[in-house]
Amino acid sequence: MTAMKKSAFLLPVACAVAVGVAGPFMGNYASDFIVKVMILSIFALSLELLVGMTGLVSLGHAAFYGIGAYVTVLASGNEGGNFALLLPAAMGVAALYALFVGALSLRTRGVYFIMVTLAFAQMAFFVFHDTKVGGGSDGIYMYVRPAIGALDLENRTVLFYVVLASLVFTYALLALIRRSRFGAALAGIRVNEQRMRAAGFAVYGYKLAAFVLAGALAGLAGFLLASRDGVVNPELMAWHNSGEVLLMVILGGLGHLRGAVIGAVAFTLLKEIFSTHAVMGPLADHWQLTLGLTIIVFVALLPKGLIGLVQRLSPKGAA
Repeated sequence: MTAMKKSAFLLPVACAVAVGVAGPFMGNYASDFIVKVMILSIFALSLELLVGMTGLVSLGHAAFYGIGAYVTVLASGNEGGNFALLLPAAMGVAALYALFVGALSLRTRGVYFIMVTLAFAQMAFFVFHDTKVGGGSDGIYMYVRPAIGALDLENRTVLFYVVLASLVFTYALLALIRRSRFGAALAGIRVNEQRMRAAGFAVYGYKLAAFVLAGALAGLAGFLLASRDGVVNPELMAWHNSGEVLLMVILGGLGHLRGAVIGAVAFTLLKEIFSTHAVMGPLADHWQLTLGLTIIVFVALLPKGLIGLVQRLSPKGAA
């Protein structure tokens, strides 16, 4: 194993172990913030499967995120639900909607694909926003969080480690996919779809499988978000959430799993800093402006994302 491959393997493991060890010693604010970042990292990784690994830029990914969250709350009822049933239900329904959306949208390409995925996401948004199914614009509350035996998400420590385990699972799954024949086919489709089709690959099937898997992983993130917040509303499916997670992937660095996580951390941290009056003063009321300008600067100076900065600072990159 080369030094680069070792670092690519050891660094994520070391980060996960460090977060796990530090978990019990964190205050409530730090713990909640880390949980939020980890959930968004799962969400960003699910989109990385589409954008970075397959070359499919979607502006409707938040629909699967929101559907996973809504299914979790709706299926919980007033007395709560079984963790072992709610998690597969959230991921399964999100995957089913992804199958429906993907089967139709993948027949288009480029900007048309982006427009179609956005349209389907807006359809899902208005279904929950304009009907009583999901409580309308106010959303709905979860009265009792999922549990199964000692695995009770009402417990903040249990929730912390469940989210951490979910992030490790998602990262490991996508890392295995990248090394598999399926991952190699997705990489080939991203580079030259026509050549892969000429070589005999069922390009549509591969892209649809990736789209459904990405939807299921976004549903996982939605399940965790609903379990953390105890409330969901249609804004989870709004187009700006799809745009934000796409920004995370681009900010971190396309084509890198670590980049998706770094982008989620950086975006959330910048958003938190710029919206805090204690740090920014009156500018905190205009945090969208400062955040937007900062991202423009990052994209202009770091076309490969923050992961490119890490590579530049490495000895090999400097040489």
